[in-house]
Amino acid sequence: MKALLLSEYNRLSLTEQPRPKPAPDELLIQVAACGICGSDVHGFDGSTGRRIPPIVMGHEAAGIVVETGSAVRDFAPGDRVTFDSTVYCGPCSFCLRGEINLCDRRQVIGVSCEEYRRTGAFAEFIAVPARITYRLPDTLSFSDAAMLEAVSVALHGVAISQMAGEDSVLVIGAGMIGLLLLQAARISGASRVFVADVDATRLKLAADLGADCTIQATGAALIDEVLRLTDGLGVDVVLEAVGRDETVTSAIDCVCKGGTVTLVGNLAPQVTLPLQKVVSRQIRLQGSCASAGEYPRAIELIAGGKIKVKPLITAIAPLSDGPSWFDRLHASEPNLMKIVLDPRIDRIDQIDRIDAAAANMEQPR
Repeated sequence: MKALLLSEYNRLSLTEQPRPKPAPDELLIQVAACGICGSDVHGFDGSTGRRIPPIVMGHEAAGIVVETGSAVRDFAPGDRVTFDSTVYCGPCSFCLRGEINLCDRRQVIGVSCEEYRRTGAFAEFIAVPARITYRLPDTLSFSDAAMLEAVSVALHGVAISQMAGEDSVLVIGAGMIGLLLLQAARISGASRVFVADVDATRLKLAADLGADCTIQATGAALIDEVLRLTDGLGVDVVLEAVGRDETVTSAIDCVCKGGTVTLVGNLAPQVTLPLQKVVSRQIRLQGSCASAGEYPRAIELIAGGKIKVKPLITAIAPLSDGPSWFDRLHASEPNLMKIVLDPRIDRIDQIDRIDAAAANMEQPR
């Protein structure tokens, strides 16, 4: 089968790889869409340390079941499915509590590190455990379904923030996850949602997706504007979607006394914490890791149009174009959001036909 192989850092190429065979508890899935995640781009250059070559990356995917393992009873060939990026064990204490993202034996699809190596979905086929797999409604396109992993991450970040009704919320970072956090916060009943970023194009998209106010500022200017908008109090909840030293510090300065800062972004491995501000103002500082059971809700919200993902998809491209898209994303080319690769196609005209068929399928009858 064709697959994108990270053979060494900054070197990605289309290669021929063995087609996987499903274990008794697994499904073999023909990949129909796989999104390029920001973590894949940082894995591409080795900055995360969690994509150790050689590895086939890719974890934001959807496709069609083509074969089932001998022990699988709930799926059949032809089923349209997606799957969690987290492979959890089931019997550990965290899994039994429903905290599958904290599983003692957690693996992540498309990631290789010292503890494990798990082949990803930038390939024509992938084998995954049936327990992490979910059926897709017929009205949900594969490209939209490739956004489910990111939506589930946003839903989880909002859920663990324990928002009370009518909370004011600041989202720092208007990238993919930030724009989904904005929508998830709105669905959770936030009274006002502010979005901050330094990119005017992304802030325009945030406004289109329902932000009450966008703030093109960082550092002291951001803090001053948030305090002005909240009569000097600060917001109830900050959802930090960048993960850098300065944005984490700004998040703490922008939240009210007794408020919550949820850290979803994790770009930098370490940040400096203004400890006295956190302690003396009794701020709840919360980390958010992946998702833990939010996939069914994410499917429902996207399929029902309550979370909009189409505006976040910049392009749908053949798998063979993957290396060039990685280069463009790694170079931080402006105005790129989500790139979805479809291994079933090898020409742009095929993409157009698939998109047209999906659009016709989704027309109300």
